[in-house]
Amino acid sequence: MPADPSSGFAGETPARSAGTHQRSAAGRPPRASATSAVEVRRSNRRSRTVSAYREGDRTIVLIPARMSEAEEQRWVNVMLDKLAAQESKRILGDSELAERAARLSAQYFQGRARPASVRWVTNQNTRWGSCTPAEGSIRLSHRLQGMPEYVVDYVLVHELAHLLVPGHGPRFWRLLEAYPRTERARGYLEGVVAADRLPHLPAARGE
Repeated sequence: MPADPSSGFAGETPARSAGTHQRSAAGRPPRASATSAVEVRRSNRRSRTVSAYREGDRTIVLIPARMSEAEEQRWVNVMLDKLAAQESKRILGDSELAERAARLSAQYFQGRARPASVRWVTNQNTRWGSCTPAEGSIRLSHRLQGMPEYVVDYVLVHELAHLLVPGHGPRFWRLLEAYPRTERARGYLEGVVAADRLPHLPAARGE
């Protein structure tokens, strides 16, 4: 894959809120927030803490039932930032990468993409990933390490799809449509490439 274009847990955070609270009825069903990939679950048993975790392609945010809509949105943003920060620090080893590829294949390709090996490499500076279908091998650039997990997952899904369709024709891109964060991940990677191309100004000299 050219350079140009599960689970995490944020722990429990004390909810320091101000202003009036809008109480919710007991047993209120989970409600999706404005972001379709985020689901907010209110609990009457939770009074002071907020937590979040990944569940497949969704992020689950657990909040006290009494929180107002404004507080809910603020805490959703806080917990999304915390999860992203945690994920950016976590680096998968080769064995974990292979396990992740197997889970993604099962989730998006019914397990039909079966790589013989999945590993990090340090000699891919112009590609995010590569695949040799004849050998069943997938290699990911070490430059992806530290990027959000959904970006690494996208590159894995991209290379897994090449085990089923070697080229980049319409059939390949239809396969990739199964991964819901394809456009977001491509945008992230394109932003990284664009930033690398910006001119680096010399440091200012002191008087």
